Amino acid sequence: MQNRITSLFQIDYPIIQAGMVWASGWRLVSAVSNAGGLGLLGAGSMYPEVLREHIQKCQQATDRPFGVNIPLLYPEIDRLMEVVVEMGIKIVFTSAGNPATWTSYLKENGILVVHVVSSLKFALKAEAAGVDAIVAEGFEAGGHNGREETTTMVLVPTVKEKVKIPLIAAGGIATGKAMLAAMILGADGVQIGSRFVASDEASSHNLFKNSVVDAGEGDTELTLKELTPVRLLKNKFYRDVKAAYDQGYNKEALSKLLGRARAKKGMFEGDMEEGELEIGQVASLIHQIKPAAKIVSDLMEEFLDARKNLPSF
Repeated sequence: MQNRITSLFQIDYPIIQAGMVWASGWRLVSAVSNAGGLGLLGAGSMYPEVLREHIQKCQQATDRPFGVNIPLLYPEIDRLMEVVVEMGIKIVFTSAGNPATWTSYLKENGILVVHVVSSLKFALKAEAAGVDAIVAEGFEAGGHNGREETTTMVLVPTVKEKVKIPLIAAGGIATGKAMLAAMILGADGVQIGSRFVASDEASSHNLFKNSVVDAGEGDTELTLKELTPVRLLKNKFYRDVKAAYDQGYNKEALSKLLGRARAKKGMFEGDMEEGELEIGQVASLIHQIKPAAKIVSDLMEEFLDARKNLPSF
């Protein structure tokens, strides 16, 4: 399948595995890339030398394109950027910050740059900054999200109407039919996170993977907007956050409640009560932990079947 995204990244399928903290290590990334998609290392949970190690292992495990997702609010951002340049990375997805800060530097070093946005306003800013493509992420998505609460079905065509560069849809996509729907709305490809959390190769804890599989409708909620909006699976920590809002906690008190390494405690170390469990609404459609290659093949099979049957509607 060839289109603007497969041509841009030199991949077989317009499927990008999101660079998720504590889930997107080299095993998952190389497995997705070997299966024909684009794997992304989640640098947001990696020290610079840990990122270097994951890049090296990924380079040994695949000869297919892969990239790195870098949240621009990362405290050691300069060192992360040095690592990706030194290690010859050719694709960087940026998020959670101003793309104008680093896009020129990355492009001067021969790197394709994609920026993740949650609104048309930031999509236009990213295009003006010179990025090569945009990820439009609806509020259904897991992890950190936009305050606007714009759904993927509204955000993708809104951005498509105004932006000329390749567009990738994200948020609430875990099936081939959803992939087709996103592309009918104007996307050139899809970025998928939650479905790949529940994969054999994801570096997230098995208890977290199982909690994703067990999740039902309404088991996640977007919260902590005063800090950085994040969609959480409902557990004891989530209930503590909800109680804090009921008691009128201010921003500083919420930050103290969140503390440090809360996401690592939950998603990586497996503390299902006190950990921060970031996952998308689409968890309710995920019923099985599978190998990443099987996830990619299932997505494409369902996508092609749905596209073939579309005229019947």
